[in-house]
Amino acid sequence: MPMVQVTMLAGRTTDQKRKIAKRITDALVEEAGVRREAIIVAFHEVSKESYASAGELMADKATNPK
Repeated sequence: MPMVQVTMLAGRTTDQKRKIAKRITDALVEEAGVRREAIIVAFHEVSKESYASAGELMADKATNPK
């Protein structure tokens, strides 16, 4: 049973997450031959204050664009 965890900044709509989950599921069905019913997609949303890239918080990047 594959479980895919998607970690991303908070703010996506339910419809966006629905479409992402469907595309991930479709890819596993088509490419790995997994039964659709066996696939779990979990979204883990984090705030800009709790997510860093290149050593800099995303909250800081939003206020200090380079």
